[in-house]
Amino acid sequence: MKTISKLPLLLAAFAFTFTSCESSDDKNEGTSGETGKSKYIVTVSTGATGVADYLLTADDISKGSITTAGNGLEQDGTYRYYLSTQNKFFSFLYGQGNPGAVTTYGLTANGDLTKTSNFQAETVQVFAPVNKDILMVKVPRSGASISYMYKVDAEQSILTGTVSQDTRLLIGNKNPDLAERAHFTWATQVGDKVFMPYMKINGAGDTFGTRHPDSTWVAVYSYPDLKLEKVIKDDRTSYLGAYFINGLFQDEKGDAYGFSGAIATSNSVVTSTKPSAVIKINKGTTEFDKSYFFNVQEKSGGYKISSTSYISNGKFLLLMYGTPGTNAGAVKLAVADVYNQTFKWVTGMPAILTNATTRYNITTEDGNSAVLGVNTPDGNWIYTINGTSGAATQGMKVEGGQITAIQKLKY
Repeated sequence: MKTISKLPLLLAAFAFTFTSCESSDDKNEGTSGETGKSKYIVTVSTGATGVADYLLTADDISKGSITTAGNGLEQDGTYRYYLSTQNKFFSFLYGQGNPGAVTTYGLTANGDLTKTSNFQAETVQVFAPVNKDILMVKVPRSGASISYMYKVDAEQSILTGTVSQDTRLLIGNKNPDLAERAHFTWATQVGDKVFMPYMKINGAGDTFGTRHPDSTWVAVYSYPDLKLEKVIKDDRTSYLGAYFINGLFQDEKGDAYGFSGAIATSNSVVTSTKPSAVIKINKGTTEFDKSYFFNVQEKSGGYKISSTSYISNGKFLLLMYGTPGTNAGAVKLAVADVYNQTFKWVTGMPAILTNATTRYNITTEDGNSAVLGVNTPDGNWIYTINGTSGAATQGMKVEGGQITAIQKLKY
């Protein structure tokens, strides 16, 4: 693992180009949340070619409606991904191999959404909050096997450093001609370290196919220097998360829970023989707890996890693949309590879901419910789902496109 510490070299090597705020207003309007009021940000895709998501804002998402018609901020470029941290909203442009913009938004003292900075970065597949930073990771799927990890100061939206990792070394390839490599699915701060689950992929031909469908791996890095400390492994389920999908969450107690869909493939056919399940890493340790195993596939009647959002106090919102035993089918929603190992299907939802927001969901102020966007053939709404009962409550209707994210800032 190589550390690059000189910022000028880093800027030249990785084409990070920072631009100033677009107006003096952007600099003067604070984003500290001093009033204690909240503003919801709803991103909406109109489906029009070459048109990026619109950013809509609302004070209340429990009722009423909102539309993209003559409303909201239109972003530059398509394929946008989002993260909120340090009371700022970050929008990442996926450049499909090319550099992409990272745009920062905040709220003015009046609660208006405004762009505060814009810079270009390498296209990344992982972006997660760590302390007051954003850790962004460029993960190669083929060709060169070097993964680059970029640290960005989230308060100032400036790059502070980078490290590199040869992903072939994480799986112990002794033959340098082998294309097989590790592919990070996400990054999660656990205590004072960063845990990065990964899947092993071929990296050529059947690129995301794997010869290792029934194991779990997590690379443990120190922070902020991002030195690899160890790799922890488990063989009771498959890899955690999925491509662009977080599968590891730390709870309020400091324990970490990993979610596996058990959907590893070879030539697009699911080859995992282990169940879709939850495993645990106890606080202060860097090993899986062998006494803990939550078999979600068994509890659900054969369904596999697609993606996961944390609510609070051990309760999670699960998006499940709709066809049992597969990685296909219309999405189904469930809630799981990892403390008691209970599973409930969500009730009160529309009969048919086109899709629902995944990693861009939020939790209600009381910590009891998940808030997400739900798209259906009959319309699109914000829903609130109670983490204990699994009951869903329909909220604001969103018109003019499909909901892609729901976030919240204070002003």
